[in-house]
Amino acid sequence: MPRQYRSTIALLALAAGLGACSSQRFDGPRVRAPAQQAAIDNIAPAMPSGAVTSAPLAPPPGASAAPDGAPIGAQASIAPPASNVIPEPVVAPPPAPPVVASGRASVVGAWDAKDATGASCKVTLSSAPALDLYKASAAGCPNKDLAKVTAWDFRDGEVYLYQQGGTVAARLRQGGGALDGALTKSGASLALVR
Repeated sequence: MPRQYRSTIALLALAAGLGACSSQRFDGPRVRAPAQQAAIDNIAPAMPSGAVTSAPLAPPPGASAAPDGAPIGAQASIAPPASNVIPEPVVAPPPAPPVVASGRASVVGAWDAKDATGASCKVTLSSAPALDLYKASAAGCPNKDLAKVTAWDFRDGEVYLYQQGGTVAARLRQGGGALDGALTKSGASLALVR
């Protein structure tokens, strides 16, 4: 677009903007120069005016007209909250039962072993690997089978205590904070407690 047309358009736009900002309230009717009016008429030709009407829009496809038969666009009245409503007291949830750890990590550590005769000794289940098992040790056990424990494993919710050579010395199941079971050879009961 040539430069002279850009200048003319900018000047006309400025004139139109200033004309739109004038108000009859302050200085009475404004009279424009015929050149100004002709320029404005060329930029924005007069649009025919007619009566403005309003009507509510139809509902979108798939939607019902209006709930409860109210005309579309009608304001729904909202009931004020009742002033005599008493809030319900907040009730604390019941305390959760104590979490008892289970699994291999929960049985690692030192235990007091008690057999059916009432004799007790120390059994330690280590997290250190020993081939495909874990290291274990027993100290001061009068029961010879329990005294030979050197390894352990946790399978299917049970603790297996092994002697040197892979013989199972005892099988125990978790129950609360203890391990309860039996010595394999004699079938006598055995419990490990912390």
